[in-house]
Amino acid sequence: MRILSAAILAGAFLGCTSVRPEEEVIQEAKDKVFPAVVFIKPITMEFRGGKMEKVQVFGSGAIISDDGYVVTNNHVADKATEIRCVLFDREEVTAKIVGQDPETDLAVIKLNLAERKSKTPLPVAEFGDSNLLKVGELVMAMGAPHGFERSVSRGIVSSVERYLDFAPYNLWIQTDAAINPGNSGGPLVDIHGRIIGINARGMRGADNLAFAIPAVVVKDVVARILKDGKVQRAWTGLRFQALKDFRKSSYIDAKQGVLVASVDEGSPAEKAKLRAGDIAVSVNSEPIRGMYETELPAVERLFAALPVDVPAALEVQRGAELVPIILNPATKGKQEGEDFECKRWDMTVKEITKFSDPFLHFQRSKGIYIQGVKFSGNARASGFANFDIITQIGDRPIESLKDVREAHEAGLKLEKGKRKLLFRIIRTGYHRLVVLDFEKDMEKIEDD
Repeated sequence: MRILSAAILAGAFLGCTSVRPEEEVIQEAKDKVFPAVVFIKPITMEFRGGKMEKVQVFGSGAIISDDGYVVTNNHVADKATEIRCVLFDREEVTAKIVGQDPETDLAVIKLNLAERKSKTPLPVAEFGDSNLLKVGELVMAMGAPHGFERSVSRGIVSSVERYLDFAPYNLWIQTDAAINPGNSGGPLVDIHGRIIGINARGMRGADNLAFAIPAVVVKDVVARILKDGKVQRAWTGLRFQALKDFRKSSYIDAKQGVLVASVDEGSPAEKAKLRAGDIAVSVNSEPIRGMYETELPAVERLFAALPVDVPAALEVQRGAELVPIILNPATKGKQEGEDFECKRWDMTVKEITKFSDPFLHFQRSKGIYIQGVKFSGNARASGFANFDIITQIGDRPIESLKDVREAHEAGLKLEKGKRKLLFRIIRTGYHRLVVLDFEKDMEKIEDD
């Protein structure tokens, strides 16, 4: 018995000595992905303070194919007029946007490989399965924090199902690995050297609190962008709440389903006579599970994946009754409207959309609003303010950005002494008349 115990002890000791050091494992995993990390330098258009500015921003990305496709965050590539990328060998090439998905904050860009001097194949990173990720696992966040080209930070997975209510379609990986501005779009990597997430945001005012988009979501969005150039989802107008919402101290006595928190005006859900307070139990015979908030993204994906203009059969619990509902999902429109700078008027305008401007959309379902006015400019001096909805300029009805562009161009052709236009606007629900006097060229005055 003593001999057997000694043998077991010796075997255990030998087994321990064969375990690879942590630093060696980390280094090997890092070497698989780090060469595929891209330092992204977009020049973006920012509409703020009543004018359009071109701003240099920094971000990160990861090469996911040998023909130069790179995954990054939407907020890195959004409104980019030019994108330059620095590769692992310090070569700099341009890139173009292939497709964007604002709702998951993901985008795909493509490197212009014709600009590469090197003939060596591009390093490519592989995706892992984020569904297998466990709390406590070691991970590395790679990217270009604050524009310092490429770097690595190390930490653990703090949570694999963090719910953030501004991101409807996915849960988040929470990590204490440092993710700073500039890390956005870079890969979160496991100890096997696979991308298990895309870094997206840190939390201001909090230490060791950062979030990445799970690889399972990233792969789906990337595949859809590469196939169609965009991600199209169905729109129902339903807004959901968990049956047991601990943060809101709201507890619904139901065993299955999800609570309908609200119904958008004019939406397919409103037309189907759905109401706030209904409990959606099933859709097309598929059970709906929304007991807790961590289950809400799966519910959102289920409804977003419904075929557009194809009737969907819902079962809804309304009080003690189980009510059958036929819902006809519609195509989801633009998440965010386009912008335009009215230079001589010293203001910027933007399209109203139901998703990014719900309060304005409630007042006018289609139209243009003033996004910003210059501090010292014609629009402010004439009494215009942010969020004024423009309904008419002179005798020209305003329903689109094209209408504003044409009105602006026509205004520039007016003779000196006659550079005034009557605007009809809606401000906080009330209709008003405002005269814009743009006789002065404020840019020339500022230059003088």
